Amino acid sequence: MLTGPVLGPMVICGVCFTKEKLDFLQKVGVKDSKKLSPTKRHELAKIIIENCHSHKIEIIDVKEIDNREDRRITMNRLEVLKFADLINALKPSVVILDAADVKEERFGASIKTLLNYFPKKIISKHKADDIFPIVSASSIIAKDTRDELIKTLKKKYGDFGSGYPSDTKTINFLREWIINHKEPPFFARKTWDTTKRLLDEIIYNKKITDY
Repeated sequence: MLTGPVLGPMVICGVCFTKEKLDFLQKVGVKDSKKLSPTKRHELAKIIIENCHSHKIEIIDVKEIDNREDRRITMNRLEVLKFADLINALKPSVVILDAADVKEERFGASIKTLLNYFPKKIISKHKADDIFPIVSASSIIAKDTRDELIKTLKKKYGDFGSGYPSDTKTINFLREWIINHKEPPFFARKTWDTTKRLLDEIIYNKKITDY
């Protein structure tokens, strides 16, 4: 089962700081991005970008997310490929990753095979966002970037909530859109179970009991 938002792109980010400036992150209040308000994330994202050695943001739109099925790759594999692209562009001497795999070491090993240089160390951990301030910094920028993209979509298409399947507002928006347009919006992930179920229910007149 696919997790994550059903509406909007996926955003990832890489941030590099020199060893001497790592303490700066804690001083300005960088921590797990999920524990910060959107306003605080926006404020910190600017501070981090202004003070980091380098950074890179990667926006993976819904079309690329859905097209991975044609390429026969999983979301996990897509994330590995995108993380490797970021790391190859930034070339940090020490790489710290928030593992997107049930086996954290496997995630790091998969990325290592795609690198075009040899970092001194690769650390791949679950909940790295909560352990390493520099990972928190990357996550803050990524989430802030996605927040801004979602704001732009909402201004044009209306308030659809958080974009996550657990959000009733999001589901109601998606349902109404499919009823009115006979297809999902262009910013919906069509390969998500949520979208497929609504299409089956509204367009193809299938019920849960039909499965």
